Amino acid sequence: MKALVLEKYKKLALQDVLVPETASTEVLIRVKSCGICGSDIHGFDGSSGRRIPPLIMGHEASGVVENIGSEVSHFRPGDRVTFDSMISCSHCVFCQRGEPNLCNNRRVLGVSCDDYRCNGAFAELVNIPEHVVFPIPNSLSFDEAALVEPVSIAVHAVNRTPIQLADTAVVIGAGMIGLVTIQALRTGGCGRIISVDLENDRLAVARKLGADDVLNSHNNNVPAMIQEMTGGVGADIVIEAVGVSDTVRMSIDSVRKGGSVTLIGNVTPDINFPLQSVVTREITLYGSCASANDYPACLELMSRGAIQTSPIISASVPLAQGVEMFDRLYAKESGLTKVILNP
Repeated sequence: MKALVLEKYKKLALQDVLVPETASTEVLIRVKSCGICGSDIHGFDGSSGRRIPPLIMGHEASGVVENIGSEVSHFRPGDRVTFDSMISCSHCVFCQRGEPNLCNNRRVLGVSCDDYRCNGAFAELVNIPEHVVFPIPNSLSFDEAALVEPVSIAVHAVNRTPIQLADTAVVIGAGMIGLVTIQALRTGGCGRIISVDLENDRLAVARKLGADDVLNSHNNNVPAMIQEMTGGVGADIVIEAVGVSDTVRMSIDSVRKGGSVTLIGNVTPDINFPLQSVVTREITLYGSCASANDYPACLELMSRGAIQTSPIISASVPLAQGVEMFDRLYAKESGLTKVILNP
């Protein structure tokens, strides 16, 4: 089969590789669509430390069941499916608590690190354990369904965040996750949503998808502007979808006393933030990791249009153009938010 292989950092190649063997509890899926995630771009140059070559990356995907293992009971060849990128064990204490994202033995599709190597879905075929495979509603295309993974991350973060009807929310970062978070917050009952980013084209999409106000942090003192927009109080909640010191500090400086900040962004392992401000103003910080049993709800929200992914897709191209698209994304080409590869 054909696969896009990270041969070494900053070097991808389309290769012929062996079709993986299907275990008894696995579903062999012919991949139709696979999104390029921001984490894949950070893996491309080695900065994340979680994409050690050689590796087939890719974890935001959908496709058609090609074959099933002997113990698989809920799927048949020809079924349209998507799947969770985080493969939990189902047996540890956290899985038993209903927190599979905190699984002690979890692996992530398309990731290789010191602990494990798990080839991903930038390939014609991929094996996925049955317990993390989900049927796709007929109303969703393969490209749309491939993005249920980032949708689930945003929905999980919003579910982690204490929201009251008519709250003012700020979303920092208007990439894929931030744009879906805006829609999830609207569905969750927020009254006013402010989107913050450095790029005006992304902010335009944010407004189209439900942001009431947008702020370009290159041109504005964001915390000061939010204080002004909220009568000197600050936002009730802030969700940070970047993951660097400057934006985390911006989040804390933008929230009101007693408010909450939810952190999704995970670019840098260590950051600096204003501890005294968090303590003296009683700010609650929430970490949000991946998703936990959120796929069925996300697929339902997507199928009825409450969360839309089509407006976020910048390009959908054959797998053979993957090398070119990675180079363009790595160069931060303006206008490219989400690229889908079609094996």
